Amino acid sequence: MTDERNFRSSYYEKVGCRGVEEKKSLEILMKEKPWDKVKLKQFCLRFTVPAAYRNLVWKVLLDILPVYADSHTFVAEQRTDQYNDMLYAVEDLELVDMKAPRSEILLAMWLLENEERKPPNFPETNYCSADTFIPIANTLLELYENEVDVYWLSKMLTDVVWNMQKELPRLKEAFQTMLEKEDGELYNHLVEVQALDKLPLTKWFNCCFAGILDETSLTKIWDKICSGAPKILSFVAVMLVVTLRRNILKAKTAEQVLKCVAEIPEQCEEVVANKAIELWQYYAQPQNDTLAKK
Repeated sequence: MTDERNFRSSYYEKVGCRGVEEKKSLEILMKEKPWDKVKLKQFCLRFTVPAAYRNLVWKVLLDILPVYADSHTFVAEQRTDQYNDMLYAVEDLELVDMKAPRSEILLAMWLLENEERKPPNFPETNYCSADTFIPIANTLLELYENEVDVYWLSKMLTDVVWNMQKELPRLKEAFQTMLEKEDGELYNHLVEVQALDKLPLTKWFNCCFAGILDETSLTKIWDKICSGAPKILSFVAVMLVVTLRRNILKAKTAEQVLKCVAEIPEQCEEVVANKAIELWQYYAQPQNDTLAKK
């Protein structure tokens, strides 16, 4: 893989200070007035967003906050007021049990905002939107204490998935093509035991691997999704299967394969995320993921 970074950046990596140059680059972008969203997306596609800035960067990328930094405080206050109004409404109208898990309360607020009585299905796949919103909200609740941010990020990421539905056949095709290229033996085994078409790709893609990988691993993946590159999900699926190849190759039936992929060892989750990003950057970025251009 060609490393286009300068010598100083490579030096920082060797001495264990990887990301110093990247952090400085992001801080420079954040000083621009207004922020250049195209440059911000390009940064997020190439690098991992520093944890200290991730919440803010995601909110700007997802149009929760504007590109005008001077307006962030005012708009954040408006978002908080909207959140509080919806929270009061779902409780007053008894639309949800207020003792329910917090993600279910946030879902009820989202439904109220969208004037829906029950979670709608995505039209292209008939997949229940609650099965996208709730896992994403649960992951974000682990990442952030501010439930206002959790609500708006869950809402906007669900919208991203909703708009991604037409691309799911392409993502599944990309998964199969890349898996065959990366590990032909594993691919042929999945075909042989009739498991390839039974892998829960729709579920994985529609929840952006929330509830499948831990929140620390997911943030690196979601940096790319927030930047408009959902194709990375195909690479995450490839690396998940490849990482579990030893157990999968022992499986004799599709049901045994499904059991393997449902039991991901905790120590493997970050490996899956890191290798997926490396693979995606090697194959997809030179072609400028078409969805990332939009």
